[in-house]
Amino acid sequence: MMVKNINSFSNKKILIYGLGKSGLSTFRFLKNKSEIFLFDDYSSNLKDFNIKKKLISYKKISSHKFDKIILSPGIDINKCKLKRFLKKNYNIIYSDLDVFYSFFKNDCITITGTNGKSTTCQLMYEVLLNQKLDAKLVGNIGKPILSAKNVKKKTIFVIEASSYQLQYSKIFKSKYAVILNLSPDHIERHKTMNKYAEAKFKLIKSQSRGHFAFVKEDNSIVSKKLKSNKFYSKVIKVDGKKLKNFLKNIKNDYFSTEANKENLSFILELSKKLSLKKNLLIASVQKFRGLKYRQQIVFKNKYLTIINDSKSTSFSSSLSILKKHFNIYWLLGGIHKSQDRFALSKKYFKNIKAFVFGNDKKFFNNKLKNKIEYKNFKNLNAAFKKILMTIKINKKKHQIILFSPCAASFDEFKNFEERGSYFNRLVKKNLNELQKINL
Repeated sequence: MMVKNINSFSNKKILIYGLGKSGLSTFRFLKNKSEIFLFDDYSSNLKDFNIKKKLISYKKISSHKFDKIILSPGIDINKCKLKRFLKKNYNIIYSDLDVFYSFFKNDCITITGTNGKSTTCQLMYEVLLNQKLDAKLVGNIGKPILSAKNVKKKTIFVIEASSYQLQYSKIFKSKYAVILNLSPDHIERHKTMNKYAEAKFKLIKSQSRGHFAFVKEDNSIVSKKLKSNKFYSKVIKVDGKKLKNFLKNIKNDYFSTEANKENLSFILELSKKLSLKKNLLIASVQKFRGLKYRQQIVFKNKYLTIINDSKSTSFSSSLSILKKHFNIYWLLGGIHKSQDRFALSKKYFKNIKAFVFGNDKKFFNNKLKNKIEYKNFKNLNAAFKKILMTIKINKKKHQIILFSPCAASFDEFKNFEERGSYFNRLVKKNLNELQKINL
């Protein structure tokens, strides 16, 4: 599967900056192919001797002439120890996606967007496996692309790509490119919405003739980018409203929200181009249960449903589920996203009571003021306890506790997974109380 080309990363002098999952997998992949140097802002935390002996000091970096720099997506070029060096050498910065493309020429389905990337990737992966195809699920979903083993000529890669990965990529191409949706996100790093959208659209702009791009039909930001750019691939606009006939064959509550229907509509369009068997596609969709902490039902009885949507880090990611239910006790808060907007229409306001926690309560208060009734709490635990007390007092036919924070987790937690796990423990801890509600 090795392919020699002008962009090869073999027999080069390479600096890998950032030693998280992506950086370490890149090192392991390239260590016997090129001369590798490693750097990390927090190298004192490293314990592996084989990694440590490859480290280069900050003082020595400027004296070396590297052929290429592989930058981990977590590195912000404007806020890191090597920012001056990186800006000076920006033309030789690449990503692990570029390294992959330099060595492998497999068909790739690369999925990006603001919301729904992981869920859509997971569903696409399960669909392909059920079609008896050799598929691998990699990228931002948790498994670096260069860590993939047993790659064959017919292996299809399903790749979740972040704006950070795409921003640094220079040569990566994907036969099938998907932009699910775009709304304000990561503006603190990209600085403007336009630059954020530009990073996403690199995925389509890099495609060649014979490739396919799938984009959301009624997204204003996507539409603007389509008008202002020229593309070589065939661009397919995906309309989620065309799902009705397909959904007649499906009995799966997971696809009852607008967001999950939208994700599914992309899978259907991809399936047409891949000539997948419809009966096996239906079977895959029928049994799909989603990913942890993404609109995950963690408790349900006749009177109460509790949903863990810890993955929600912006208002746009929570809108579809807020529209779906009545009698919602909404837990939200954390570190807000720059330029985030609360675009829920007025007709849903009366269905929701908000319980705000975390660092940026003032921001969320301003967004909810004169729209949704809200109360502030020191932390998630205090907010959840108050909801339990409130539910006991206000007995209704069926109620929803929705943990959908619309914010980053770093004020109290390492990531959304830790936050989601903590919420599940709160539910388990109060299980006896929950089971008594409305009995």
